[in-house]
Amino acid sequence: MFQIRQAIDEKYRQSGLPLIMGILNVTPDSFSDGGCYTGRDAVLRQVEAMLQSGADIIDVGGESTRPGADEVSLEKELSRVLPAIEWIRDAFDTAISIDTYKAEVMRQSVAQGADLINDINALRDEGAVQVAAETGAAVCLMHMLGAPKTMQEAPNYLDVVVEVRDFLLDRVDVCLAAGIAPQQIVLDQGFGFGKTLEHNCTLFKDMEVFTGLDYPLLVGVSRKRMIGDLTGNDRVEDRVAGSVSAALVAANKGAAILRVHDVKETVDALKVSHALQ
Repeated sequence: MFQIRQAIDEKYRQSGLPLIMGILNVTPDSFSDGGCYTGRDAVLRQVEAMLQSGADIIDVGGESTRPGADEVSLEKELSRVLPAIEWIRDAFDTAISIDTYKAEVMRQSVAQGADLINDINALRDEGAVQVAAETGAAVCLMHMLGAPKTMQEAPNYLDVVVEVRDFLLDRVDVCLAAGIAPQQIVLDQGFGFGKTLEHNCTLFKDMEVFTGLDYPLLVGVSRKRMIGDLTGNDRVEDRVAGSVSAALVAANKGAAILRVHDVKETVDALKVSHALQ
């Protein structure tokens, strides 16, 4: 069984670098690469390219969670992700993550070969905690205020760092009580999910609050609107340099996993940064 804490520790011992999670959206409408990887050949070409560039985990998503996105039915999501997981598992020896908040998608995806459940809803879907515990898969618990459809409509916090930290630790307690092993839990601050640019920047600047907890931190800001706002680049394809810069800062602050679209650029930058420091 895939052990996320062990994988993080082994990667750090070998290279001093965090794990790289390559994003694979098998959707028609994701904000950055929607419609690009919807067939077997396209999926396998992209996965091969990411693995050759240094990805350690492939994160498969079948429902767009960009701000304003509509929900996708269970059947449609399963029809997108299960074939992709099967193709990847048959062709490559790599860890696979399933990016979903639906308990049944989690169950079937792990049965198909997924190793990690990456949940923007922190296992709050009915039955999700129980499914995760039964499968023994690693889990990533993310903070989100509201739902993707409405999360960016005037999000408000008294103290975003304290509230996000407390939410995540509360979800950890729920997971532990359900029997999920502590060494299988990863946390994610949820950049862009119910947060203004100011909230995102505050969470980034205070990232040590989260990397100082007992659980590894995953950071995912690749090509997001916050990068566009900081750089003035509206087009997502123009946000690569900004995304790589943010990944370097996150790694230096102790992030254990970086979730990125641009694997080669991120890995190259990390190698140079590590060597020169």
